[in-house]
Amino acid sequence: MTIRHSMSIDQNALRGARMVNEPVDPDSYDATRALLADQAQTILFTNLNGGRAAGNVYSTRAKIATALKCSPEELVQRLMTAMAAPQPTVETPHPAFHTQKQPLDLMRLPAVKYFPDDGGRYISAGIVVAEYKGRCNVSFHRMMLVDADTIAIRLVPRHLFTLYNEALRDGQELRVAVCLGAPVEALLAAALSVDFGTDELTIASSLHQAGHGTPLQVGRCDNGLLVPADCEYVLEARITAQTMKEGPFVDIAGTYDLVRDQPIMKVETIWAKQDPIFPLLLPGGFEHFLLMGLPREPIIFRTVRQAVPRIVNVRLTEGGCCWLDGVVSIRKNKEGDGVNAIMAAFTGHPSMKNVVIVDEDVDIFDDRQVEWALATRLQADQIIRIPGAAGSSLDPSAHGTTWKVGYDATLPLDANRALFVKANVPPKS
Repeated sequence: MTIRHSMSIDQNALRGARMVNEPVDPDSYDATRALLADQAQTILFTNLNGGRAAGNVYSTRAKIATALKCSPEELVQRLMTAMAAPQPTVETPHPAFHTQKQPLDLMRLPAVKYFPDDGGRYISAGIVVAEYKGRCNVSFHRMMLVDADTIAIRLVPRHLFTLYNEALRDGQELRVAVCLGAPVEALLAAALSVDFGTDELTIASSLHQAGHGTPLQVGRCDNGLLVPADCEYVLEARITAQTMKEGPFVDIAGTYDLVRDQPIMKVETIWAKQDPIFPLLLPGGFEHFLLMGLPREPIIFRTVRQAVPRIVNVRLTEGGCCWLDGVVSIRKNKEGDGVNAIMAAFTGHPSMKNVVIVDEDVDIFDDRQVEWALATRLQADQIIRIPGAAGSSLDPSAHGTTWKVGYDATLPLDANRALFVKANVPPKS
């Protein structure tokens, strides 16, 4: 497949995409069926509600790493470096998303209803840029399409929620820009946990500099907000004081989330690139796991490193939705490092429910190796159970609080390691 113009949706991932050329009804679940059939495969729809759309674009660590120009094993370090050394963005007077102004009709977008009990068609891959009184925020939010210019936006009590309520107290509506098909650097930065008021686009700019040698370009919307210049679509909008029922919607565990009263957002302008591609993020799918969970891994790494200096790597596992279960590899300095790593990991990601600590010779990106370590290096007295802890609201088994469990599958420092090393054959000379 030939890509005829520059794209913020990664060209490498699209180059091997499976094409769906037949017309797709946005309410038929055919898009969901295609995405579920092989989540490692990028899918490009050429006629979804009359437009183009793509899903499973960043559904593997390898795809994300390729877009960032690093290896999958280097992703955590790349994110940590960007968080530690953010860089200014560069404003361009001719952002790609300003190519055309589309008719103000959200129902004409290639957004879909993913599952039968969803509250409607959803924008699931949109990042929201906001600024109020000099404080900026970029974050992911699910958005239920209501009519031609109306969206119900899910706001959890974090940074955008705070800016929104500050604006309401001042008698103002919060102006925002919804970015669709933003560069992967912006997507990852939007999912990071950073201090309130930090402009996540400066972290995205650092990631872009590391991978491409240039800072992230941004463009100015008519409402004054600066957003990634190379978005497929940008919706200029305002979040109002009115609310409505939002949901149900499938969340990261693959189960339906609750229906809640959420703010109503009114869209004023729809900008798009020439021949844009609308991003589809399958709820509860691999891409959802990675874009939500991967940015938590550097936080866990940093927290564990404070307790155990010689940490090797961190992974939130796909089997645990990249949210509830994790693995950390360390080089022990002293006995007890495994236990300290367990406690620190839970501090770094309070939503995590289970964590396994392994030695550096275990490849944490290989589930078989992790399970092998549990089977051959762990006894029950090395399992730590923590009752009554605050956990994730996305865990359907949690009831107010949760049990957290840590598995110290590291070897004692005085162990005869020869008894715990797999036999191997040297490479043929």
